Amino acid sequence: MEFRGSSAYDQEDFFDRFMKRRGRQDSPNNAIEGPIIDELLGDVQGKSILDLGCGDGMFGKELLQRGAGFYTGVEGSAKMAAAANGNLSGENCAISHNTMEKYIYPSGQFDIVASRLAIHYLTDIQSLFLNVHKTLKEHGRFVFSVQHPLTTSSFLSKQTGEKRGNWIVDDYFHEGERKEPWMEEVVVKYHRTIEQYFRALVSAGFSVTDLREGNPKREHFSSEEEFTRRKRIPVILAFSCAKK
Repeated sequence: MEFRGSSAYDQEDFFDRFMKRRGRQDSPNNAIEGPIIDELLGDVQGKSILDLGCGDGMFGKELLQRGAGFYTGVEGSAKMAAAANGNLSGENCAISHNTMEKYIYPSGQFDIVASRLAIHYLTDIQSLFLNVHKTLKEHGRFVFSVQHPLTTSSFLSKQTGEKRGNWIVDDYFHEGERKEPWMEEVVVKYHRTIEQYFRALVSAGFSVTDLREGNPKREHFSSEEEFTRRKRIPVILAFSCAKK
């Protein structure tokens, strides 16, 4: 089947496969993206944080344990939102079962807006970035990650399997919809170049203060083989931005 946005995660089998895959120590989420996001966020003590595409809420739990003042998670999948409510029960937080597109962004509410590997599901990032800019306090920060454009440009190389040895980069400057075979289903994502992300952020009123392409570090991997494989091509793109 073909899924858009967060709809795939409401399928029982897909949800279970994802959670098992997500939990692997050497997954790109844990070994590459997570450490980068932690570094870009820095000190969260007392901060009010909005997390777009919050998944099961475990990131929110980590932020609250690090001293965040209040955590708001927005999640389009009913199953993920339910998991987030369960994982964060009794915490200083709120979970909104809503999509990023339909969520009502209050003006000047948050110190930090974060989003982890979710924005590449959206058709319109310009509207999202404007909403994020509006909902941040003065000098607030926007930290997010997406799948690296080198991997979203074409998924033809996945025909040789998940642990492919080569990657096809094609139609790189052609922005738009891509269909990725993923965990026995087809998931729709949206490809944009690094330049297109940058220009959309600047146009929305942000100053881009840092950019990372997910250079792996050996200490985050249990497997030398997986570390060596992940050094071949970037799979993560992360931005740190400030509201001007």
